[in-house]
Amino acid sequence: MEITVQASVYSAERTAKNATIHLESAQAVCDLPPTLTQNCIAYPPFINSHDHLVGNWDPRAGDNRPYSNTDIWVEEMKYSASYLERNKVWINDGTFRLLEGTAYRLYMLGCYKNLFSGCVAVQDHGPNQKPAYYDSFPIHVIRDYRQCHSISLGNWWGGKSAREEWESTNGEMPFITHLAEGTDERSKSCYPRFKELGLAQPNTLIVHGIAMTPEDIADCAANGVSICVCPESNIFLIGKTIDMDACRKYGVNVVIGTDSTMSGSTNILTEIRRFREIFPHIPANEIFAMITANAQRALLLDDSYGTLQESNKHLLLMAAHTSDPYENLFHSTMHDVELLVYDGTPVYGNAAMLNHFHHDPADYFFFAHDGHKRFVKGHPEKISAEIDAALGYHKHLPYIPY
Repeated sequence: MEITVQASVYSAERTAKNATIHLESAQAVCDLPPTLTQNCIAYPPFINSHDHLVGNWDPRAGDNRPYSNTDIWVEEMKYSASYLERNKVWINDGTFRLLEGTAYRLYMLGCYKNLFSGCVAVQDHGPNQKPAYYDSFPIHVIRDYRQCHSISLGNWWGGKSAREEWESTNGEMPFITHLAEGTDERSKSCYPRFKELGLAQPNTLIVHGIAMTPEDIADCAANGVSICVCPESNIFLIGKTIDMDACRKYGVNVVIGTDSTMSGSTNILTEIRRFREIFPHIPANEIFAMITANAQRALLLDDSYGTLQESNKHLLLMAAHTSDPYENLFHSTMHDVELLVYDGTPVYGNAAMLNHFHHDPADYFFFAHDGHKRFVKGHPEKISAEIDAALGYHKHLPYIPY
């Protein structure tokens, strides 16, 4: 399928006006007509490098902010009004066996949080699940990784020790852990301990790193460690985030995550807007790289992710609001996604786009927003109805557009 757009963003370094791109899709009926795409900008779909899919409840929890470290918040959160409300939908018994019981209600909506904002890949930070879990999603929830909750709390939610988990990667998949998530001495001691354990490795992804010193960050850069920043969650809980100037100075591979909505932002689009507010001096194309090519590198994804190429299995078309395609993203919402394609399959967008693909309408949910008919792969509305039935009232979640 050939698609002609107002502009195409191939990478953080390359754009083109009035571009024609090729979409690999066995479902394509014919080329998309220019009348549908003339006001669209093409992007590689986004990658959310840190989320907790079952944690995407609203409102946020954190009555005693700012916390000196999030270990305190993890315990306090369990008694918050938001968490107790979520318990009516699914109770976490501590085993994190997410294929059991009603956890699917939450992890599927967590997936849709990402899909509706233009992501086709998301890292769900938690204990590794059985293959059926990852097979159930309409986008790529990354399955090839090893993890530890944190150095300070260990792997309390499931899994082996941090060192054992890293060793089991054989250097071939990412090892992911929260680290230095606070401002106190406990948080400041995390990276030296991490380094002592031999975990500063090229396949390691540190999440947060708030208390890391410029020297710690320089060491990460020297060892090829990637760092995931979640500024909205960090500012909300701790009152500060990582030293981004040091990250840029030493050339660390920085990526962006949303964290869950229990502490973080609504979705990846609101997260990058918040990032821009906190770091207005960082160029838009650098921020774009953090949710595309940098994330592809950190999560060891194949090269179909992170950039647009001559031919593409994944594609995002967004409505154009500004002439600069990088700046355009800071003016975009989930309602501006005109077409999102994952592995050749249309998964979200303007219903008029779907007419140019072979599809079974029963596989999609159709809804209206501002008088425009839209589609999404699967049936999140059924899960929303189950949640409302469990609660006894309608639950509004800010990342759901219907």
